[in-house]
Amino acid sequence: MPRTLLTGRIGVSVMINDPIVEEIRKYRAEHAARYDNDLKRICEALRRQEKASQKEFVHFGPNLLQSKQSGS
Repeated sequence: MPRTLLTGRIGVSVMINDPIVEEIRKYRAEHAARYDNDLKRICEALRRQEKASQKEFVHFGPNLLQSKQSGS
C-alpha cells in the first residue's frame, strides 16, 4: 500500500501520492536493509565512505547547555 502525503488547507485535507517521496522511501528502505536495519552499522558505513572520499567534512561538536546559576 503506497504511503501518501497529507496536505492541509483551511478546513480541507487532501491526500496526495508523491512519487518522489515514494522513491526516497524505497531507496532508504533498501539502504537500511543492506545493513540489517542496524543504525550503528549504517553510520559506520557512512563514516568509512567519508574517509574514502578524501573530501573535507565539517563536524560540529555537541552544543553543551550552560547551567543556570541561581541568584540567591
